[in-house]
Amino acid sequence: MRIGIVGGSGYAGAELLRLCAGHPDFEVAWTTGDTQADLAVDSLYPNLAGGYEGVVYARFEPGMVVGLDLVFSALPHGRSQELVPQIWQSGVPVVDLAADFRLRDPADHERWYGEPHRAAELLDHFVYGLPERQRADIATCRAVAAPGCYPTAATLALAPLVDAGAIVPEGVVVDAASGVSGAGRAPKASTSFSTANEDYVAYGLLDHRHTPEMEQAIGARLLFTPHLAPMTRGILATCYARPAGPTSTAELLEILAEAYAGEPFVVVAERSPSTKATWGSNAAHLTARFDERTGWVVVLAALDNLGKGAAGQAVQCANLVLGLEETTGLSAVGVYP
Repeated sequence: MRIGIVGGSGYAGAELLRLCAGHPDFEVAWTTGDTQADLAVDSLYPNLAGGYEGVVYARFEPGMVVGLDLVFSALPHGRSQELVPQIWQSGVPVVDLAADFRLRDPADHERWYGEPHRAAELLDHFVYGLPERQRADIATCRAVAAPGCYPTAATLALAPLVDAGAIVPEGVVVDAASGVSGAGRAPKASTSFSTANEDYVAYGLLDHRHTPEMEQAIGARLLFTPHLAPMTRGILATCYARPAGPTSTAELLEILAEAYAGEPFVVVAERSPSTKATWGSNAAHLTARFDERTGWVVVLAALDNLGKGAAGQAVQCANLVLGLEETTGLSAVGVYP
């Protein structure tokens, strides 16, 4: 199947290129990177040399999508609204890694992103791309808005407990830490080595733009505080909620285990999740506790922000859209040490 990757010069795009190189059913017809146009892929990412020798980044033109089976869009947030409508009009399925088409209500987009949505007419055509929650819908659509790392971790951790009525869907707290790669490849003072190394800082206090997406996906009102951790890849989300009734650690773990029974990329265990254990994989590791002393429920999730939190999730969705085995080209096993 012939695949196009828009925005292949960013970190998520590069991870897509890596995964597609090992996918038995995907052939990358082209990849774009307007800021890196005409640059060899392996000169920007030497790790891709074995799969993309002689391939250069192109500039996107709408006619490029003709004859393709699917297009991935890995553009920065806000840019998808400009290009995705052109892909949509061509009839070629698209999996978008940005946040542009995740929120159902355009008013929420304007409130949290500070500008009107420029392609609001397409919002109803997009399916939220978390396969563990929307598998059937993804398999029958041609436009997927794949959630990113923070919403994926929080939703996998909390949504089954909300569904089961095990926690109160108000006053939920999500504290999550991300590796520096989550901020993208573009140089920023806050993510330079000398700034991020040996530092740990919270940001987006009270108004992080992924908050409404989490509330929409989880079905709960929450306070979200993201943190930047001095690591390259990984997400660790620690979520707190009040129980809706009598509960126990064993009951919480059972709810999660039943919700994800048979899921190829979700591991539920008693041990505390580790970001390093998910490195380079499409896996998410979960656990839960009930603290009898304080009356709080604690749920933790770890994943690779470029894997299950971005490119791996997008490939998982693309497999469903194209009628392939969902796990094709993906691993549930992390790289360690």
